[in-house]
Amino acid sequence: MKSALPPPLPVASSAAALSVPRDRALPARGWARPSPRLAWVVLPWSALGLAASAGWIKPQLWQLVTSAILLILIIDLWRVLRAPTPRASRRMHDTWAIGVERPVTLELESERRLRVDAFDLHPGGWAMRDLPRQLDLGAGQSAAFEYHLRANARGDFQFDGVQLRLHSPWGLWWQSRVAGEIQRVRVFPNFAPLAKFAMFSAEQASRQVGAHVKRRRGEGTDFHQMREYRVGDSLRQIDWKATARARRLISREYQDERNQQLVLMLDTGRRLMARDGELSHFDHVLDAALVVAYLALRQGDGVGLLASGGQSRWVPPQRGVGAIDNLLRASYALQPQPVATDFLAAATELSLRQRRRSLVMLVTNLRDEDMDDLLAAVRMLRGRHLVCVASLREGSLDQALSEDVEDLSGAVRAGATAQYLEHRVRAHEALRNHGVMVLDVNCDQLAASLVEKYLAVKRDGLL
Repeated sequence: MKSALPPPLPVASSAAALSVPRDRALPARGWARPSPRLAWVVLPWSALGLAASAGWIKPQLWQLVTSAILLILIIDLWRVLRAPTPRASRRMHDTWAIGVERPVTLELESERRLRVDAFDLHPGGWAMRDLPRQLDLGAGQSAAFEYHLRANARGDFQFDGVQLRLHSPWGLWWQSRVAGEIQRVRVFPNFAPLAKFAMFSAEQASRQVGAHVKRRRGEGTDFHQMREYRVGDSLRQIDWKATARARRLISREYQDERNQQLVLMLDTGRRLMARDGELSHFDHVLDAALVVAYLALRQGDGVGLLASGGQSRWVPPQRGVGAIDNLLRASYALQPQPVATDFLAAATELSLRQRRRSLVMLVTNLRDEDMDDLLAAVRMLRGRHLVCVASLREGSLDQALSEDVEDLSGAVRAGATAQYLEHRVRAHEALRNHGVMVLDVNCDQLAASLVEKYLAVKRDGLL
């Protein structure tokens, strides 16, 4: 089966299309500054000055030493100021996955012999190791080294050149330079699991994410193929005409109905700004949504996406595993915003855009104060669609309940947590009473729960 994963990640050099001329807001050269080695020159010179003032040596000798030191300092300063800036280039992927460490290669080339400290001006806040580096560059020679970065946020980012510290030949001065070119990169949700799923069938991939695939009761509704009879096949599966022609038992094999539609409805409001570990809840939601979308596409269904609350996106349902690329491009830069989500407005928009009956999976962090708005939205959607609400639970809540209570503050915290969770349970029950499927899960369970519910809906023929 042809995979629709993003193509092999291209390696972009400084001459790639993503590179642009340097932003002049970054100064190419800084002021020359004295290095710590200069102290080893100043200290003996000061000692000679004290000796001259005490009459232990002739003042003319101290003046001669002073002139020589000044001449050395001026020559060394002049040489570092006149040194050409080394050429810098960067080789890296122009497409990154959040939370995945990737290598970056820097290459420096100098016309003269130089000692250089190099630090790449990568996006701020990214986890980094193996920087800075100190290099001894020969005249007309190049040197390359590799360091590693891990993106901790999705969206569009840029590398602002390479910060260089040029040391003077005698090591008395250094000067800061910025070399290379700006390069832009895009950070996507973590699509690494999708590459792993491409090697498995849809059922095997479902088990890979932790979904419990239950055995089917009965048969699917769509004819799949003819095959030889197997022990356990029911008599009504046997095709007697094909059996007579082949002179051996032939069974019909059925599969789940294909060409159905799944719409992922994602909350981009304030509820999903909470963080579990390095990633926000919305990052976990996007990762899980891509997993269930990919498996649904592998099953032959169409998958669409509606993001609402803060930033908005609409991707109409599309079939074929190639549609995962469209979902990635549409969602990679989405960020939750500190605004309240209008669920009724989102449901109205979806009702206008999506006329065909679909499985709508709404992912949010449900609070009891959202119930009136959410119930109105659910009632509107259930007129045409099958609705499942996945309510994301903070990991800190489970941790707070599992901790031993040793003092008054701990008891208050445990009691408040239990009361909050009780309100969540009541909100979930209210949704279930309106015929809505509800998933109460934490971030680690989200992908498996969405896949498991999608497969259950397919297995039971609810669409």
